[in-house]
Amino acid sequence: MSGKIIIERLEFRGRCGVTDDERARAQPLAVDLELNCQLDQAGLSDNLTHTIDYAKIAQRIVEVGTAQGSCLLEAMAERFFAMLFDEFPVNRVKLWVRKLHPPITYVTGSVGVSLERTRLAQQLRQADPAPALFLIQQLHRLPKGNVLDVAAGSGRHSLFLAAQGYQVDAIDRNEQALTQLSSVARTRELTTISTRTIDLEQPEPYEPDLGKERYDAILVFFYLYRPLVPYLMDALKPGGVLVYETFTIDNYFHHQHPKRWEFCLAHNELLRLTSSLHVLHYDEGAHEGSHSPGTVYTAQLVAQKPTRQGPPT
Repeated sequence: MSGKIIIERLEFRGRCGVTDDERARAQPLAVDLELNCQLDQAGLSDNLTHTIDYAKIAQRIVEVGTAQGSCLLEAMAERFFAMLFDEFPVNRVKLWVRKLHPPITYVTGSVGVSLERTRLAQQLRQADPAPALFLIQQLHRLPKGNVLDVAAGSGRHSLFLAAQGYQVDAIDRNEQALTQLSSVARTRELTTISTRTIDLEQPEPYEPDLGKERYDAILVFFYLYRPLVPYLMDALKPGGVLVYETFTIDNYFHHQHPKRWEFCLAHNELLRLTSSLHVLHYDEGAHEGSHSPGTVYTAQLVAQKPTRQGPPT
């Protein structure tokens, strides 16, 4: 049972203002909250441990709101968002943060900002470097466990998934990029990332050593080497999930990128290459780019390897 916890007019004194004079003294502030969360167990058990303690939320809002001053209410709201998503199992947060007695002539009520954010949006804002939007959107489909990040580069997806609790093997032929990834992982104390330098495009009869039924999920973003696909599917565990996004031929025609058309997928080609998998999501067309404004033309696939079935009884 999805529901909302609502706290109205939580008042405290905080330092917020554009001018030094306004920030020099605490003024009355108020916060209203709507928190989307799961409440079904609490309704059945009548037990506080199965819900969110709104007294603790109120306490933490006051602590965060009085811990440091801000020029803008928006900056204070950002700290509230970060704390709420980090410390409480909420899916969406709506905030109204306002000054109850603003030093503005003719304003007899309050002034403030109303902001709303999902946990997904918060994860995307906090990730640095930002993962592909498609990965964020499909994160709920990834089973927990071991992930292979193919052509990982400097590791934007590896870092993001390791922060979510995944064990990640990052492979790439760029040794310098993987060294950078390992350094960032150590700085962030992400101990579940391992790296391996490997050239996946060596001449046949080379067979890449990706393992057999080793990974719960495999990621491939903006990399296309068609002979590799069967090895990726072999490396998936039964029930494992492949997440794939890369350019289609339309991007070559619209943006002249990549430089060579053979690095782009034909229409529906990704479906043909992975035809032995069960498609959970597929979309082909113009999508929002991760690093630049405007759209790119890509194919987006999430597909699952069939689980083994025993003999009929």
